[in-house]
This record gives sequence, structure tokens and C-alpha cells, in this order.
Amino acid sequence: MCRVLAYIGPEISLENLLLKPTNSLINQSLDPETHPELQLVGWGFGAWSEHLLKPEEPFIYRRPTAAFYDDNATRMLPSLQASTMLAHVRAAAYEAKVVMADENCHPFCFEGTRWIVAQNGYLPGWQVLQRELLQHCKDEYLTQMLGTTDTEFIYALFLSLLEGDGDEDVQRAVEELLRLIAKAMKDLELPGLTKLKMGLVSQDRVIGINWGLGHQGEVDPEGDWRELRTADAGTDDRALSMLLEPMYLLLGRNFQHDEANYGFQECTEEKATAAIFASEPLSEEGDGWLPLEYGSIVFLAKDGEHITKSVRQLQL
Repeated sequence: MCRVLAYIGPEISLENLLLKPTNSLINQSLDPETHPELQLVGWGFGAWSEHLLKPEEPFIYRRPTAAFYDDNATRMLPSLQASTMLAHVRAAAYEAKVVMADENCHPFCFEGTRWIVAQNGYLPGWQVLQRELLQHCKDEYLTQMLGTTDTEFIYALFLSLLEGDGDEDVQRAVEELLRLIAKAMKDLELPGLTKLKMGLVSQDRVIGINWGLGHQGEVDPEGDWRELRTADAGTDDRALSMLLEPMYLLLGRNFQHDEANYGFQECTEEKATAAIFASEPLSEEGDGWLPLEYGSIVFLAKDGEHITKSVRQLQL
């Protein structure tokens, strides 16, 4: 699967988020700690900063090459900083039919919405499932689709279901999204393991989602992801382990002063000034990182100088 990283907090060098940590996102494209595949078919990021000429709009960069092989990364990232960011490295099957293009790289960003999205996930048979799902999509989002990925279609469907930008609105749209996918799979007799491990980001807000469906379309598949991870690659159990594994959160202070290991200033959660949501910890030891378990959604937002956090269970 792909890898995702989101940040909110004080302005921080993108180099400190994406390049310098011992398990940085760009390092994960070549040597991920918790995933067996390389992420070789693209990367990108969206960032908000008060130093941009349009600070209310995200600066979007996407390129269909391995992140560690993109010489723009080492030249560009040290010159940029952000107070809100969403980044992604893309994995895909190693075969000729995979389309490597800017339009297939995350994050996706449509006009007419404040949200950008990236995910390490998978919607099997999504082209056929569109027969049931397109009726729920608004033309204003469908006409902005330029690529050939399941994530971009999920993004268009999610935005079509979104009735407002509040936390409750977002949660309802996510729950309706998965309900519609599960129903389409049942109606078309196309069940399949579906991963929605998603970062949904707007200025000063990060929403992290860890949800999906099991091999038979069930929302609560059983199993211990650690035990299932010992199964052979390519087996149903190995795939299920990657659905059930957690995403990760880090809250603290003074991230901008720690360039490599995120040995941030310890504080209570109420005093945190920055937060990171990620597919895997940026530090090899993982100290201080909290799991976002399967079936959960987390809402992170800036409230003055501090970060608020709310974790809820998703219901189908």
C-alpha cells in the first residue's frame, strides 16, 4: 500500500517532515518499516503556509517518479515550510497497465472544496462498481477527474456526499461512502477487501480515517493484524493484516526544533501545539506515537496555538 503523512502546527520546514526523520516519508518509498512493498510510482504533497502568496490555497506538487529519485525533493523541500501539510508516496502493482502520470499521484485537489485527500488504500473492481455509485456523484466533481485511480473516484464520491465541513458532516459522509460501496458490492456480487486509510486535510485541520471492508464485504472482519502479518505474501491473511493494522498519531510541542527523531518536548495532550498523522511512525523506535485503530476516525484542528483531538468510532 501507499504511505500517507499529514501535519498541522507551527510553520515547519518540509525538509524536517519529509527528508530528515530516520523513517521519513521519502525513505519509506524505498525502505518502509511496516510494509513489504516499495512505493515507486509517484509522490506528492499539498501545503498551506502564511509565506505563500496565496496562503489560503494549498501549494500542490505531484510527480510520477519514486520520491527518493526525484532530485526536486532535495532542492525544493529545504526552501519550503508549512503549517498544514498532506504528503503521499504511491505504490502500485509492477505491471505495464499501471499508468504513471501526474494525474494519478496524490494528493487530489478539486476546485469548489476546501479538502484535499490522499490515502494508502484500495477499492477492488471500482470501475465496475461505478455502475451503482455514479448516480451518487455530482457532475461538478466528476468533470474534474483527470486520472485513472480508485482514490480520485472515492474523492469525487465523498465530496458529493458531504453536506458541510463540520466534523459531524465529514463523519456522516465517510459512513455513507462505505455503506454505498458495501451495497454496490453486494448488488453486483463483487465483494472484495477494501481499504480506506485516508488523510483528509484542509487549512489548520487534519482528519484521519482507518476503515474498510473484509474479503466478503464485512465491516468488522476478525483477526489480530500482528498474527495475520506472519502469513505468506499474497495470501488473504496477509492482505487482511494490512487492512486491520493501525495508522499513527503524534502530538507534542516544538516539532520545528527537532530535525530528525521527533524527540519533541513532552507535554500533556491539552498543551500540544502540533500533530502528525501517518501510515507509520517517522522514528524507528516509535516512542510517543499513538495508534489509530481500525474502525476509527480522528479529528485534529488548530485552536489558537494548541491542537484539539477527537477520536470516534465509525458506524456502518
